[in-house]
Amino acid sequence: MKLVLWLQIAALLHLVLMCAGLTMPRAVKLSTHLAGLPPFIRNLFWVYYTFIASALVGFAALTWFCADAMAAGVPAARALCIFLAGFWLLRLLAAIFVFDVRSYLANWFYRLGYHSINCIFVYLTAIYFWIALKGGTL
Repeated sequence: MKLVLWLQIAALLHLVLMCAGLTMPRAVKLSTHLAGLPPFIRNLFWVYYTFIASALVGFAALTWFCADAMAAGVPAARALCIFLAGFWLLRLLAAIFVFDVRSYLANWFYRLGYHSINCIFVYLTAIYFWIALKGGTL
């Protein structure tokens, strides 16, 4: 039962990330940055942004509704955990090594949000790897 609770927390954290993502355009003055781009590139960005939000909702729904199967170690659910663990590990590595957000962390609130999001990435990576390895055996 404890594994299911950890997975339900993970599901809710996906929605937290989606909500945080909705605040990003204003926080980084995205419209100003996109204004100089050709329309195709600008639209491409918004399509990608929308797909990422949709993926987060999908990850949340799959985790919430399949939490019992994931915790039980059902093979397809375990495969989903491996995929999600890898996804969040790559996202965490991108946060560490690719994105330089220092110029956008202008106040304590943005710094807190940034570090909180990275903590969520760590939690999601860890819980999905843990469930993939130990699901059904605890």
